[in-house]
Amino acid sequence: MAYTYSAPLEDMRFVIEHVLEAPRSWQACPAFAEVDSHTAGAVLEEAARFASEVLQPTNALGDLEGCLLDGQGHVRTPAGYREAYRAFVEGGWPALPCDPAWGGQGLPLVLDAAMREMLSACNHGWNMYPDLLHGAYETIKAHGSQDLKARYLAKVASGEWLAAMALTEPGAGSDLGALRTKAEPRPDGSVAVSGQKIFISGADHDLTDNIVHLVLARLPDAAPGTKGLSLALVPKVLPDGTRNAWVVEGLEKKMGIKGSATCAVRYEGATGWLVGEPHRGLAAMFLMMNSARLHVGLQGLGHQEMATQNALRYALEREQFRTPIARLPAMRHLLLRALALTEGQRVVAYRAALAIDEAHHHESVERRTAAAALAALLTPVVKAFCTHHGFHGAAAAQQVFGGYGYVHDYGIEQTVRDARIAMVYEGTNEIQAIDLLQRKVLADGGGALAALLDECEAEATRTAAADASLAEFAAALREQTTAARDATARIAAAARADAEAPLRAADDYLFGVAHLLLAWAFAASARAAQALPRTPFSEGKLRRMGYGVRHVLPQAAVHWQRARACGESLPHL
Repeated sequence: MAYTYSAPLEDMRFVIEHVLEAPRSWQACPAFAEVDSHTAGAVLEEAARFASEVLQPTNALGDLEGCLLDGQGHVRTPAGYREAYRAFVEGGWPALPCDPAWGGQGLPLVLDAAMREMLSACNHGWNMYPDLLHGAYETIKAHGSQDLKARYLAKVASGEWLAAMALTEPGAGSDLGALRTKAEPRPDGSVAVSGQKIFISGADHDLTDNIVHLVLARLPDAAPGTKGLSLALVPKVLPDGTRNAWVVEGLEKKMGIKGSATCAVRYEGATGWLVGEPHRGLAAMFLMMNSARLHVGLQGLGHQEMATQNALRYALEREQFRTPIARLPAMRHLLLRALALTEGQRVVAYRAALAIDEAHHHESVERRTAAAALAALLTPVVKAFCTHHGFHGAAAAQQVFGGYGYVHDYGIEQTVRDARIAMVYEGTNEIQAIDLLQRKVLADGGGALAALLDECEAEATRTAAADASLAEFAAALREQTTAARDATARIAAAARADAEAPLRAADDYLFGVAHLLLAWAFAASARAAQALPRTPFSEGKLRRMGYGVRHVLPQAAVHWQRARACGESLPHL
C-alpha cells in the first residue's frame, strides 16, 4: 500500500465556513472584504495539489538522502527540494498572508494555516525552510528600520530569500537569559556579531541565494538575563554582494526531519543591524516565535492527519481473521479516537489563526483587543497539544500496520520519527504549559480565560438550543467549563502561598484547557453538522464528534484532578 496524502478539503472547508464562520468575520475585516468561500476553496484546492503532487513525492527520498555539508562549508539539500521550492515561490505561496504593500497576497492567515498543515503532512523536513518566513516577515515589518524593510522585507515576503532564527546556544536552550553571543556596535550603525549558535534550522542551504538570520545577542552594556538581549538581522550575503563572516560548523544527524538542515553556526564578527530597540530583542523576537509556535502546532496536526488517513486506508484493506481489521473493536477504537482528536484539534488550531486575523484586521477595536488576547491564550495550547498528539497519535496509528509499520517502505515510521521534534523545539511543551498558566492566565487575573469560558458557555447554550439530540455536547462543554473555573481558582489561591504551585500544575492545566477546547470543538462541529443536509459527511461528523465526547473527554478529569492538587509538594529525587 502506497503511503499517500489526500488533503481533507471537505473537513477544512467545513471548519472554516461552517464551524468558525470565517467568511462572516472576513466581511468585518476591510483587508479581507473581497475574500469569500469560493476564493478560499480555490486557494485550498490549489494548495492541496501542490502538497500532494509536487511535495509529497520528495518526502521519503529526502529522508533517506538527508542534507550534506560539502568541503566548502555549503549545505546541499536532498534531490527535488530545490525544484519544489522554486514551484512554491512561483505559485506565490510564501506571500499568501503578507501585506500587498510588500508584495503579499493579503489573504487570511487561516488559509495559510490550512496550507501549512498540508505541507507538514507531506514533507515536514522540506517545510522547515519556508515555515519561518512569515514570522521573520512580521518581525522585520513591525520592528525593522525603514532601511531594513526596504532592503529585506519584500524579498522575505515573496520567498526569494529565506530566513532562520538563531536563538539556541550550547548550554542555553530554554534559558535564553544564559545567551552569550555578542553584538559590538560599529561607527556606521551596524553591529559585529560574534558567538556560536546551535540547532539552527535552515541556517544554510541551496534553496535561495540569500538567507536572513535573526540573531539574539548582547550589546556591551547589556544587563544580565533576558532583559539584556538585542535582536540583529545578519544576512548570509551582504548588500555589496560579499559573503558575511559566519560559517556552518556542522550538521546534526537527527532522529527525523532529515531533509531539514539543522546547523551549528559560528559568527565571526559578522555584520548585522539591530531590529527594534537595543536590549528589547526578545520582545521583537516573540513575533517570530509566536508565529513559529502556531506553525509547529500545525506540524503536529499535519502528522496526525497523514498518519490517520493512511492507517484508516490500510485497516480497510488489510484482512485478518477473514475480515478487514477496521471492523475489529480494538482497531475501531484506535481509529475513531484518532479521527475525533485530529478533527477537533483542526477546529482549535484554525480558531487560533482566525483570532490572529481578527486581532490585526477587524474593524472593531474592541474585537481586535479581545482577539489578540484569545490568540495569545490559544497559541501555547495549540503548540503543545497538537504536537503531543502529532507524535503519540502517529505512534498509535503505527500500531494499525503491525510489523509493517516498522518498515521504511510503509511510510508511517518516518512520520513517527519526524513528529517527535515538534514537542521539543520552539519552546518545549513544558515551557508552553508554564507560559499558558503563568503568563496568559494568572498574570492578568484570569481575564483572557474568563472571556474564553464565556464563549464556551455561549456555545453550549447555542448547541443545546439547536437540536435536542445535541444535549450531550452542551452538557460536556458545560462540565469542562466548570472544571476549568474551579481548577484556575484553586491554583491562583495556592500560588499566593507557594510560588511553585503553578509550576507543579502547569502540564496538567494545559491538557485540561486543551480538553475544554476539544469539548467546544466537538459541540460547535456537531451543531454545524446538524444544520447541514444529511450526507455521509455530516452523519460521519456527528458520529465522530459523539465518540470524542464519550471516549476522549473523560481523560480531562484526570488532568483537572491533578491540576487541583497543586498544593501538594513533590518529593525530591
